[in-house]
Amino acid sequence: MDKNQLAADFKRRVRDNSRTRWIRFGIVSLIFFLWVAWLGNWWVALAWILLFDIYITGYIPFTWWKKSKSAAVRSVMSWVDAIVYALILVYFVFTFIGQNYQIPSSSLEKSLLVGDYLWVNKMAYGPRVPNTPVHFPLVQNTFPIINTKSYLDSPQWKYHRLKGLGNVKRGDIVVFNFPAGDTVALKVQNPDYYTLCKMYGKDNVHANPQTFGEIIYRPVDRRENYVKRAVGLPGERIKIVDGVIYINGKAIAQPDNVQFNYYYQLKPGATPAEIWEDLGISADDRHEVPVTPEDTEALASLGFMVNPDGSVPAVYVSPLTPAMVKSLEENPLTAKVMKVPANHGEVLYPSGVADSWTRADYGELWIPAKGTALRLTPEAWDRYARVIRDYEGNHDATMRDGKVYIGGEPVDYYTFKMDYYFMMGDNRDNSLDSRYWGFVPEDHIVGRPEKVLISFDKDRSLFNGGIRWDRILRDANPDKVKY
Repeated sequence: MDKNQLAADFKRRVRDNSRTRWIRFGIVSLIFFLWVAWLGNWWVALAWILLFDIYITGYIPFTWWKKSKSAAVRSVMSWVDAIVYALILVYFVFTFIGQNYQIPSSSLEKSLLVGDYLWVNKMAYGPRVPNTPVHFPLVQNTFPIINTKSYLDSPQWKYHRLKGLGNVKRGDIVVFNFPAGDTVALKVQNPDYYTLCKMYGKDNVHANPQTFGEIIYRPVDRRENYVKRAVGLPGERIKIVDGVIYINGKAIAQPDNVQFNYYYQLKPGATPAEIWEDLGISADDRHEVPVTPEDTEALASLGFMVNPDGSVPAVYVSPLTPAMVKSLEENPLTAKVMKVPANHGEVLYPSGVADSWTRADYGELWIPAKGTALRLTPEAWDRYARVIRDYEGNHDATMRDGKVYIGGEPVDYYTFKMDYYFMMGDNRDNSLDSRYWGFVPEDHIVGRPEKVLISFDKDRSLFNGGIRWDRILRDANPDKVKY
């Protein structure tokens, strides 16, 4: 076919389209170019040529199956066509607009409950351009049943966040990729890989795949999703004293739904199930404390009841909000209520530095901020080595003889490339958060939960209170005003 024939064929293809199709193409083109402008990468605009062919010229036979003589082929391919379009739409919505997430743990009770399904707004802080653009949009990192990766390791794109509606503010509940989830032992993912290495030794973890499973690396956007509350912002100093958070030396208000663990004992004849039901304590939080004869004297000195024969009536422990504590203390069936003291010896972040800290008495710790230079003393290296080496991409960074080397060169100061955040759960004594695994880098931020879409109570049957109707379309952060 010569040039004249090609030109004539092109004109015919353009001319044969209906006015309605041109309007549809115009709307799609407008949306596409607005999206390209939002991306800030005009090379992507070249894809418009493909749109033009799909809607107008039709050189690529995407719809070949419509002309098939086989009814079976037309039927099957119509379903394939619909599914592909749906997956493409879901991919773009989930990547750039928002996505639904399920609350799997109780770290934010009572603000968010286990079984809540949330709509997470990715435009709140600006959606990330995917690090792993080739991935299946309906799963995070692993296909269920077949247990294979749901993404391709390449291509890998550098971190880039599009312009959003605002920045992370104190008190925001935030969905983010788990920072310590970069390396994963597939058979034991709780505790995380780094905690396993501290507990059993790195060489032992790697040498025993039958126990710990294969050790793999996951890109930032394919790491597990966590949800916590932002309590410390870039450049601030955080400290916790007796469970109260201090920012730059000033105490911040506790949310109404903050919870701490409490021991409590009921008077003879009281039924704990009724108390648990009245207070709204979930089945997973109803624990009886094992008491030995050696504990009797200590419990008596703390005001717990002891029977004449030396036995101790049941002592329970549960996470309670201030309102729940007050209700329990005022209940005539309650014998004793006491806050559980924090234990020393927990593995907190930064390892070594935090050895004398507890989850209730933590810090002081400075939160890195983009553009801020840090003097690299041995103490600073102990606190920020993981940030500098793993999150900021200086994988060869090391300290030798009291001096930090990056790229083989000695450096006295380091300027951070990203902002970092300190995240905590409202269920303070039952939340694995920044106190345990450190800061959340800005490139791990996914979005902000806006609404509870629906909520299921796993302790009840579907037709006996299993659906929490009062939580449907409820604000996902009712305690934000406290900050």
